[in-house]
Amino acid sequence: MNSEIMIALLALVGTLSGTFGGILTSSKLTAYRIQQLEEKVDTHNNFAERIPIIEEKIKVLNHRIEDLERKD
Repeated sequence: MNSEIMIALLALVGTLSGTFGGILTSSKLTAYRIQQLEEKVDTHNNFAERIPIIEEKIKVLNHRIEDLERKD
């Protein structure tokens, strides 16, 4: 084979391996970031589920305080 063809083939292999390596790295980073966002959303959802319970407890406490203030 001609040395020019050999160099061109080596350049092609290098370019392809670099491109696929970059795609794989980018894909892993994207998957990691999505996982981190999902964890944040889960934390937020747990908090959002507890808020109505806390609000109900606050209402009960306010009623109890009002009852105690009326007795005095």
